[in-house]
Amino acid sequence: MSRTVFRGATCGLLCGWLPVAGAAGFIDDGKLKLQLRNVYFNENFRDEQGMSARAAANAKSERVEWAQGFLLDYQSGFTQGPLGLGLDALGLVGVRLDSGRGRSGTGLLPVHDDGRAANEFASAGVTAKARLGQTIVKHGTLLPKTPVLVYNDARLLPQTYQGTQLTSTDVDGLTLTAGHLNRFKQRDSSDSTGLFLDGYSGGESGDFNFAGADYAVSKQLRLSYFHGQLEHFYRQDYLGLVHDLPLAGGVLTAELRYFKSRDSGAAHGGQIDNDMFSGQLSYAHSGHTFGAGYQILDGEAGLPYISGATVYSFSNVGIGKFIEEEEKTWMASYAYNFAAAGVPGLTFMARYLSGDNGRSADAGLSEWERDVELAYVVQSGPVKGLGVKVRNYVYRSDFSRGRDSNRIYLTYDIAIW
Repeated sequence: MSRTVFRGATCGLLCGWLPVAGAAGFIDDGKLKLQLRNVYFNENFRDEQGMSARAAANAKSERVEWAQGFLLDYQSGFTQGPLGLGLDALGLVGVRLDSGRGRSGTGLLPVHDDGRAANEFASAGVTAKARLGQTIVKHGTLLPKTPVLVYNDARLLPQTYQGTQLTSTDVDGLTLTAGHLNRFKQRDSSDSTGLFLDGYSGGESGDFNFAGADYAVSKQLRLSYFHGQLEHFYRQDYLGLVHDLPLAGGVLTAELRYFKSRDSGAAHGGQIDNDMFSGQLSYAHSGHTFGAGYQILDGEAGLPYISGATVYSFSNVGIGKFIEEEEKTWMASYAYNFAAAGVPGLTFMARYLSGDNGRSADAGLSEWERDVELAYVVQSGPVKGLGVKVRNYVYRSDFSRGRDSNRIYLTYDIAIW
């Protein structure tokens, strides 16, 4: 079916519920994209620190899976007039290419009760949206990305949420965001459940409410504040600052982040009362970027976050998160963009993190991680947009099993229209 015919058929379906005069923007500004993701995940466990003899005997020595993902993403435009209406849709399919009962659990695919990975899994979501001026309200399937909640998209398919979100940019330089979420699907599941704290094993769940603002004081300085609360689990405030300083032909970026977290309501996840301070300096020049940072979590419990979500911290890396109770972490990184050497699309990254004084049942525990990543995206030709990414992670800890992980990602975006 040609693109023109497909659009015509879509318009015919939509005109039944949209005024014909107003549907033009809805159709003409719409975009349909298919992303293909092929992921190979290999993780070997190197020790059984902190495990009982029985648990160690039954523990897996490796997790190895290979899967293909399909992400079909449709985003409409808005109908014409002061109040514009629109509709988005997201279809997700994951297919097993290789796995086994003794090698499952990578996060790529759902795992059945017998320990075997599912042959395939799928989910779909629809989002209604409305625009008034520069304010957009969305209701339905959402992919939230705020300091107090970032959806996880680090495996085959993204984590999705259900709820309502408002974003406003009516004031120049100021972005306001607010939302209410009540359901979600993990990245390796098609089941929708209530929201709960990561690491929580009980049966309770709660809604998540959030609101915040990002303000560009100038081209060099950006400030942000957000508040989030998972009902009967925790409440959290965030303050952030980013400053860019032109220096010696490059740019020195300073970024500060602060989280203040407390338990909330019935405190189903236990007592939480902590502050996390983190700062990072990075200097970019001629394709090179050097970075260094330090983070300290002070108080009771680790940094709370919604199950499976990505933590908005410099220390949320390949395997570890470095957000244990009382943990202190230093970080160093280096990245290079080969476009500066005449090879656009090729990038390299390496980083090292070391955390100590963490508390996980015992005091004074430590962990470290070393990550290396090489990626390339084809810039022209018949397979323009084809991406290849290779990652190697090495993680060691006093309170968790050491891991060596190799991951290969092949991605390809197809703009259908």
